[in-house]
Amino acid sequence: MATTKRGNTPSSDRRVRRTRTALARALIELVEERDLSRISVSDVAERAEVSRTAFYDHYRNVHELAEDACTAMIDSLIQSLPAPDLDAPDLAQEVIMSLQAFFASLAQHAGLYRSLLGPEGSAPVADHIRRRSTAAIHHHVRHAFGGGDLTRYVDSSLDVPHDVPAAFTAGALLGVANDWLQRGCPRSPAEMAALTWPLFSALYPLYADPSTSGAESST
Repeated sequence: MATTKRGNTPSSDRRVRRTRTALARALIELVEERDLSRISVSDVAERAEVSRTAFYDHYRNVHELAEDACTAMIDSLIQSLPAPDLDAPDLAQEVIMSLQAFFASLAQHAGLYRSLLGPEGSAPVADHIRRRSTAAIHHHVRHAFGGGDLTRYVDSSLDVPHDVPAAFTAGALLGVANDWLQRGCPRSPAEMAALTWPLFSALYPLYADPSTSGAESST
């Protein structure tokens, strides 16, 4: 998304990273104070203590900076989420804690996510979050079921390709999260995780009863 002009030396790369980090931090601070549409390049540059020229060396406009900052945060979040283990003594609690971390991260930067996922937001950001979430769910479920085909754990009569349940789950999760953000996060991340968990366990019933996994995987 970004149009960064990079040099060829380590010192140049460090300056690029420092500038982009400063710009992202400045935007995140500003978007908590006012709507993204009311933030100018000058506002961001002044808050980041860089020149407008430096801003345009990295981004074409504020919206592109917002997309870059948002997708970077989502990537870091998804990479840091724990993958539930089917052998865990309390699997449901592990999944709920992972969901809680997801909602807590969104709440931490609610203004930015609300702006980018709202009616006048960014389609590329929404698509990035959906694709990254789909890939993460796909990976975690394959790992949990020993890399087998998920179809037979959902409904073998449907003959659904493996990634369809993951895409469905990711899309539903994004919809729930966006609705929550647009309403001003009326429930806590812990409440949202507890409410979302039954939906996950309904789609992936073996998560709710890990003791059945051995019998299923051996057939």
